[in-house]
Amino acid sequence: MEEKNRISLSSLIKEFKLEEIYLPLTAEEIFVTVPEVDRPGLALTGFFDLFETSRIQLIGNAECRYLTNMNDEDRDLHIRNFVAHKPVTIIMTSGNKAYPELIKYCEEFGVPLLSTDESTSATMAALFASLNVHLAPCITRHGVLVEVYGEGILILGDSGVGKSETAIELVKRGHRLIADDAVEIKRVSKKALVGQAPEILRHYVELRGIGIIDVRRLYGISAVKDTEKLDLVINLESWVQGKMYDRLGLDDQTVNILGIELPSLTIPVRPGRNLAIILEIAAMNNRQKKMGYNTAEEFNKRLMAMMGIEE
Repeated sequence: MEEKNRISLSSLIKEFKLEEIYLPLTAEEIFVTVPEVDRPGLALTGFFDLFETSRIQLIGNAECRYLTNMNDEDRDLHIRNFVAHKPVTIIMTSGNKAYPELIKYCEEFGVPLLSTDESTSATMAALFASLNVHLAPCITRHGVLVEVYGEGILILGDSGVGKSETAIELVKRGHRLIADDAVEIKRVSKKALVGQAPEILRHYVELRGIGIIDVRRLYGISAVKDTEKLDLVINLESWVQGKMYDRLGLDDQTVNILGIELPSLTIPVRPGRNLAIILEIAAMNNRQKKMGYNTAEEFNKRLMAMMGIEE
């Protein structure tokens, strides 16, 4: 199930070193829920047809020049109409000082007012990048996330199939653990998914018969990583006698997570199979495909050429 994310204003104040001019509540009680950021040029002229109150509003040099050129009565009216729509937060940028009218109406309508010395463009770009990560669509999947040769592999499968044991074996072979048991997956762009562990489970692995172990303390800081981009999904399933498994790799399988298609493999598990080595090969093969070389297709071309069959 997709989760609705939000970020407190206190986190943004700390991250971007914003100065508090007025807050109707404590910063921890005020939340931003959308990643878009606006400059209210049209809103300050009185056009509100497409005005989004859920977006942070930045008032920079252009807006200040427009307001400064008004007479006192008009400026008061335009600022009041703007603040009366109750945007989630207003930030004065480029070191501009807040107009007394702006402070007065922010207090009247309960609108947070902040400021920064950074330029409007830099503030907008930084806020947009940060909010897109914090507020990205998110789901939690039962599985394990590891980094193998730079590829983020999400391991799925029924409980007890060997996901955690495979992750530990990969860590022993020099790869890194990101999450065990629960993987929080965020869509940070239209093409990218990033996974991480819930804070309480970070760097821990559960091994049946042993219990909870701290991978960072056992194997060192290089054995873990906080986040990783998802590149491949591997489903581990118990070997079913007589079931036809892909032996050539010509059929590209994918799985849809948060609207993004990821390459997927199904690996049958049976005693004697070294899953760590299989996942290492899967990671290298996936990277090779992204670089434009598909071993299965090349083998198929050679086979067809030997048989005199043209494509």
